[in-house]
Amino acid sequence: MIDLTRLSPPATPALVLIEGALERNLAIMQGLCDRAGVALRAHGKMHKCSTLALRQVALGAKGVCAQTVGEAEVFARCGVADVLVTSPAPLSAAPRIAALGKITRIGAVADSGELIAALGSAARGAGIVIDLLVDIDLGQHRTGVRPEDALALVRLAASTEGLSFQGLQGYLGHLQHIEDAAARLAANAIATTRLVALKAAIEAAGLGVATLTGGGTGTHSADLAGGVFTELQAGSYAVMDVEYDACAAPGGGDWPFEPALFIAASVVSTVHRTHVVVDAGLKAMSVDGPFARVAAGAAEGSLWRPMGDEHGAIFHPAALGALRAAGRDPLAFERAIDEADASLDPPGDAPRLGDVVWLQPGHCDPTVNLYDAFHVARQDGTWERWPIDARRTSFPL
Repeated sequence: MIDLTRLSPPATPALVLIEGALERNLAIMQGLCDRAGVALRAHGKMHKCSTLALRQVALGAKGVCAQTVGEAEVFARCGVADVLVTSPAPLSAAPRIAALGKITRIGAVADSGELIAALGSAARGAGIVIDLLVDIDLGQHRTGVRPEDALALVRLAASTEGLSFQGLQGYLGHLQHIEDAAARLAANAIATTRLVALKAAIEAAGLGVATLTGGGTGTHSADLAGGVFTELQAGSYAVMDVEYDACAAPGGGDWPFEPALFIAASVVSTVHRTHVVVDAGLKAMSVDGPFARVAAGAAEGSLWRPMGDEHGAIFHPAALGALRAAGRDPLAFERAIDEADASLDPPGDAPRLGDVVWLQPGHCDPTVNLYDAFHVARQDGTWERWPIDARRTSFPL
């Protein structure tokens, strides 16, 4: 693990990728997939970065997933040869998907006859073929057709000119962060058993199912060992985050992947004894999951908490009692900090003005979406900038 405190980021707040950790994570997952005989279709929605997508493919990934059509456009035009749009697209976006079939192998999922018809029409108009997978709802209840209603859609997809029916998507995103590994894998086994039964029913009806795609970082060991999925749609393994750190590893023991993504924040105010203020607040990281973890640059046990759009506080461990007592009431916080400032001795190990504090994001995907680029700390001590070029792309390029 690199000593973050020895790094000097070019600016703050900065989204920093540690190249060595990233490369180890990519190699480990690719190796696991290769040994299991399962294709890795790395999920690009996590990083939204064509440079990183091409690196995953160069290491052996079959292709990448895109959650939006805009992401797919970026990945296809940067040279990824096999792209799957893993969420049912708006009907109006079907021509955009079909246009990508002229430069890459393009796949899409659908959970309605209307979208299947729109994709088929767009493919015929463009003179290409779209790989089509029927999206199955195995309990997430976001998108996907119920298993008992899937055969009709499969038959429609298989008979629609312009489409090549490939198989089924069974994504189980709602299971990936169940903290107890045994409970997570038990629920995963129930869901994948339903997927296997559906595949058998479709094949009994005379239709081939070449691809079963799904799985993720949180269930990867079972997904690779279970003999169900032909493709693994993992994404977060590349960088990890606090949300995954809070979960037990699915294979037992420690996670095989290490943190590779951090936010570098500068201390901009040291007025208080309870905390220092850094330039990384709500606009610097997503708070939809756990708060960012203080990884380096402050006393062990320090906590980051948002202090507004542009600012965050790094609370010293000696002040955590006052922070807990204040709760969420702004006036109670004001009183608690005033009292603690008056009673606490100045901590000798608090960050100083201008110091850099390193934070591990709570949830990597939406945090990445807040930035234009990764600042990549290379192993030789130099820095590189990788544009997050698939970020919020929702229009034809």
